[in-house]
Amino acid sequence: MRPGTPFVIEVNPRIPRRLARLTELSENLWYTWDQATRTLFARLHPGLWDAVGHNPKAFLKRVDEQRLVDAAEDHVFLGNYNRVLSAFDTYMSEPLRLEDHIDLKPGDLIAYFCAEYGFHESFPIYSGGLGILAGDHCKSASDLRLPFVAVGLLYRQGYFAQRIDNDGNQIATYTDTDFDDLPIEPARREDGSEVHIHVEMPGRKVEVKVWMAQVGHIKLYLLDTDLPANRPEDRYITHQLYGGDRHTRIQQEIVLGVGGVRALEQLGIKPSVYHINEGHAAFLVLERIRRLVKSGLPFHAALEAVAASTVFTTHTPVPAGHDHFAEEMIWDYFGACCSDMGVAREEIMRLGGAGHGQDFNMTKLALHGSRHHNGVSRIHGEVSSRICADIWPQVSPHESPMTYITNGVHVPTVLAHEWQDLFDTKLGYEWRRRLRDVEFWKRVEDIPDNQFWAVHQTLKAQMLHTVRYRYTQQHLRNHGSEAHLERMLKHANALDPNVLTIGFARRFATYKRATLLFENMDWLREIVHDAKRPVLFIFAGKAHPADKPGQELIRRIHEITRTPEFEGKFLLVEGYDLGLARRLVSGCDVWLNNPIYPLEASGTSGMKAGMNGVINLSVLDGWWGEGYDGSNGWAIRPAPEYYDEARRNQEDARGLYELLQDHVIPLYYRRNELGFSPEWVKMAKRSIATLLPRFNSTRMVVEYVNRFYAPASRQWRRYSENGFAAARTLAEWKARVREAWGGVSIRRLDEPRRRITYGESMELKVAVNLNGLNPEDVRVELLIGRASKNGQERDLQAVPFHTDSCSGNECLFTLELTPELCGRLLYRVRVYPWHELLTHPFETGLMVWL
Repeated sequence: MRPGTPFVIEVNPRIPRRLARLTELSENLWYTWDQATRTLFARLHPGLWDAVGHNPKAFLKRVDEQRLVDAAEDHVFLGNYNRVLSAFDTYMSEPLRLEDHIDLKPGDLIAYFCAEYGFHESFPIYSGGLGILAGDHCKSASDLRLPFVAVGLLYRQGYFAQRIDNDGNQIATYTDTDFDDLPIEPARREDGSEVHIHVEMPGRKVEVKVWMAQVGHIKLYLLDTDLPANRPEDRYITHQLYGGDRHTRIQQEIVLGVGGVRALEQLGIKPSVYHINEGHAAFLVLERIRRLVKSGLPFHAALEAVAASTVFTTHTPVPAGHDHFAEEMIWDYFGACCSDMGVAREEIMRLGGAGHGQDFNMTKLALHGSRHHNGVSRIHGEVSSRICADIWPQVSPHESPMTYITNGVHVPTVLAHEWQDLFDTKLGYEWRRRLRDVEFWKRVEDIPDNQFWAVHQTLKAQMLHTVRYRYTQQHLRNHGSEAHLERMLKHANALDPNVLTIGFARRFATYKRATLLFENMDWLREIVHDAKRPVLFIFAGKAHPADKPGQELIRRIHEITRTPEFEGKFLLVEGYDLGLARRLVSGCDVWLNNPIYPLEASGTSGMKAGMNGVINLSVLDGWWGEGYDGSNGWAIRPAPEYYDEARRNQEDARGLYELLQDHVIPLYYRRNELGFSPEWVKMAKRSIATLLPRFNSTRMVVEYVNRFYAPASRQWRRYSENGFAAARTLAEWKARVREAWGGVSIRRLDEPRRRITYGESMELKVAVNLNGLNPEDVRVELLIGRASKNGQERDLQAVPFHTDSCSGNECLFTLELTPELCGRLLYRVRVYPWHELLTHPFETGLMVWL
C-alpha cells in the first residue's frame, strides 16, 4: 500500500497559433460526420486518440504540446489541416442548393425534442436506435440549413460500457462523463448570462442548467439538474440515461418536456413547430397549454393551438412499450399545473387516457396534443394506426390521421470514406447533392467490378482487424489461452478476407431473435461445416441491464461460440458502440436481421449496411418491407401472425436456412478467375443504387418538412393570429359537435339499384339527423371501388353528397353518381364532422356509416 493521498492535476498543452482552429473543429459536432477531421486528430497521436474515445476536445486537453509544435511545422499535416478548414468553412458558409423547394416561411422554426441523441461514441448521451435516428435528423437538418433547434437531456452517465465474461454474462459498467471533455458550453442569453430555469416537482422547485452543443449549423440544447443548488435526489434526475425508478423516469420527462419549453423561452427562441420524437417529451404539450391559458386563452382553444403546431413520431410497435404512469403520480406532479389551467382533474387525465383503471399514457398525451402523427416505416405506420385506434374510435385505422415517414440514415456519417473516394472518382463530386436522385444512383452499376470489389475487401479487412483486436482483448482478459484464441479467429483473417462473413449487431431484445439461427442445430451444422465454403458469423450488441431474457440470449450465443464444433465459425464481440458499428456495417458481406414480424418499427442498421454494399438478409419487416425489390438482397418471408411462437420460429428459421444454403453461400463462392463472384458484386451494386437514394435522412427530413413542418407552421400562424381567433372558433365548434354527435344518424331514402349500364347515372338520397348541427358542420360522402376476391374494397374513390333541403333536425343529401369503372363495385355512405380549420379531416375521430 502506498502512503499518502494521490492528487490529480491535468496539464493542458498550449496550442500553436498556426493550429488555433483545432479548438473550433473540436467544438462543433460536424466532426462526427467528417472523417477527414477525425483523421486529422488521430494522426497527431493514434494511441491517445483511441484512449480518449475519439473525442477531439478531450484529445486537445491531453496531447503532448511537443506533438502540436511539431505538427505546426509539418507541411503534410498543415496541408491536411488547411483542407479540413476549407471544407468546414465551405460547409458553414455556402448557401444551400436544393433540387426542390422547402416551403418554410421567414420566422418559422422547428423545435425537436428527444430523450437521447447519438452523434458519435465521443458524446455518450444515447443508448440505441432512437438516439442515432435523432442524431441523424439533426445532422440532416444542418445539411439542409433548416431553422431548427433540438432539445434533450445532458446525462452524467450515458449508456453503459459492456464486457462479457468467460461464462457469457454481460457486465455493465457506468462511467461519469466529465462535461469539460464534451463539445458543449453553457447556453447564454444575449447579455452573456447563463440560462438557468426552474421546474416544479412535488413540494419543491428544481433548478436546471441549459447547455448548448453546436451541430453544424444548428444548436442542440441540453438540460442538466446536477447542480449544487438542488437536493441530492434532484441532482440525480439527469444523472443516468433511462436510469432510476418510475419517479426518476417521470422527473426526467418533466425536465425534458416542461423544462425544454421554458429553456427555449428564456433563450428568446419562439418555435412555430414542436416535434415530439417518441413520447418521453410529451409533457411539453401541458406546458405549452398552461402558458397559453395563463395569457388568457381558454383551455380547449389552447389545446387546439398547441396540437395544430405539434408533430409526434412514435417508434414503438407494441402497446406495452409506451411510457405510462399511475394517475395519482400524475396528479402529484401536475396538480398545480391543472389549477393554473383552470380545468378539472379529469380534463388532464383524459389527455393521457387515464381513468377507469387505466394509467396515464405518454403516447396518448402526445397524440391528443398533436395533429401530425407518424410511425417510422410503412408497416409500422399500419401497426401504429391499429395500436392507437381508440384515439379515433369511429374511424377505420387505415384512414386515421396516423401515417408514416420511413426512417433514413445520414449518408456522410455512415458511408465509408473509401466509398466516398470511389464515388468522387466515378460519379463526380456532385453525388453529395444528388442523394435523393434514384436515376443518378443507377450509375453505381457502371463502376468496374474489380474496383468495386477492391473497396469492399479493404473495408472487410479493416473490420476483421478491429474484430480481431477487440476479441483478443476480451479473450485474454477472460484468461483464455492463445491457442484457443487462434482457433476462434481462424476465419477472421484481415490479411485474407475471403471467408463469407455475416454480421448480426443490434440491441439484444427478445423480439429481435438473435438466436433464431440456432433453431435447428443439425441443419446449421450442415450449412457451416463445408470446408470449401466456410462461413463466419459475427454477433455484437447490448441487452438492457434490466432485460434478463435479453442477457440470456448473449449467454446462449456465447455458449455456442465455445462449442468445439463451432469454434471459429461464430464470434461474439463485446463493447458494441458506434465505432464498432461503423466497421461492421461497412465490412461484413451480409447483414442479418430476423425480428418477429411486425415488431421491427423500422431498423436502420440494415440501411447503413446496404449503402456500403453489404447485402441484407432480413425478415420482411420495418424498412426492409419497402427496401427489398428482389434483386438487392434476400427476404425471409415471415410466418403468419396467428402461428404460435414456436411454430413461427421454426418457419422463419427454415426460410433463413434455405436462403443461406441455396442462395447466399453458393452465390458468394461462385467466383471468377479474379477471385470474386460477379453476381455477388452485381447484387451489392444494386443494394447501393436502390437503397442509398431512398433511405437517407436527407429524404426523411425533407419529407418531414413538406408533410409536417410546413403545414404545422401554417396552422400555427393561422390559429394564433387575431388573438387566437381560429383556435377559439375550432374549439367551440368541436365542443358543439361532440355534444350533438351521439344523436346523429343516417338513413337511405332511394331504393338501391343492382345494375346499371356504363355511362348511366343513378341518384342516391340519404336523410341525416343532425341533432341540432348545421349541414355545413358535416360531410356526407360515398366511397366506391372494386371488390377484391376476399370482398375487400380497393382503389376507393370518395364522392361528396350535396345538401338538398332540411326539415327540423333532418337534412336531405343527394348525389348523382356516374361510376367510372365497369365490373362489380362496392360502395358505402358515411357522414363525419367537417370544418375548414381542421388539420386532418378525421381528427375528431367521429364518423357514422349508413
